Amino acid sequence: MSQWVAAFAQRLRDLGWIEGRTIAIEYRWAEGRSARAEEITAEFIRLKVDVIVTSGTPQVLAAKQATAVIPIVFAAAGDPVDNGLVASLARPGGNVTGLSLQQTDVAGKRLELLREVVLGLRRLVIIGNVGNPFTVLEMREVQAAASRLGLEVATPEIRRAEDIAPAFDALKGRADALYVCLDTVLISNRIRINTLALVARLPTMHGERDFVEVGGLMSYGPNFAELWRRSAEYVDKILRGAKPGEIPVEQPTKFELIVNLITAKALGLTVPPTLLARADEVIE
Repeated sequence: MSQWVAAFAQRLRDLGWIEGRTIAIEYRWAEGRSARAEEITAEFIRLKVDVIVTSGTPQVLAAKQATAVIPIVFAAAGDPVDNGLVASLARPGGNVTGLSLQQTDVAGKRLELLREVVLGLRRLVIIGNVGNPFTVLEMREVQAAASRLGLEVATPEIRRAEDIAPAFDALKGRADALYVCLDTVLISNRIRINTLALVARLPTMHGERDFVEVGGLMSYGPNFAELWRRSAEYVDKILRGAKPGEIPVEQPTKFELIVNLITAKALGLTVPPTLLARADEVIE
């Protein structure tokens, strides 16, 4: 996540906003806890900040519910129209705009990639924070894609960090692979998830590089550092007078495949050379 913030700050500098000179930036971390996100938003309102920048559907919803006045830029949020963040992608309306994670059949693509490495994949576990509206949508998409491929699916319920270990305990010997949905609760606990998956001998598929960097098997998804970099351009426009409701919501332009060969070896898996040739990054 530090890489994301660094990309954001660097792009602001490129646009003439120098931290400590022409702009002051207040950093706060919710660590996947919705109550903490609400506290942070309330604090920012008291500080009378000019723009709130955040990421993740629950965090954006918390900010939107707290203020209809302060502009809100989301660096990444899932399906912002269906989740009520904006009226439409072209004309968001209100005080919220940013970058959408809305994706067409990316879940199907991730499962196809997983099947290339996990031969004979039959039983899939999908974990995600069911308290996150975007995660619920993603879980449905993964289940639909898995059904089309004839896979058996289990979806243990997770709402907070304390639910993660019991979910793994309940799945012992009942799964061939694990699909981890995007969510701040899971991102904040990525090392724990990867450790539990390795102990259970479960290959993992993720939507974000940070998981693979700390032991996940594979990820396929947008470059989040690039999304944060682009979110700085929204902030620049707003600080120069643009109304957030009139700045269109944009979507990812590039998806990256990251593979961790160290994890593959630990799991006794052979990654086909054809897949490695398509990877944007191989960790070895």
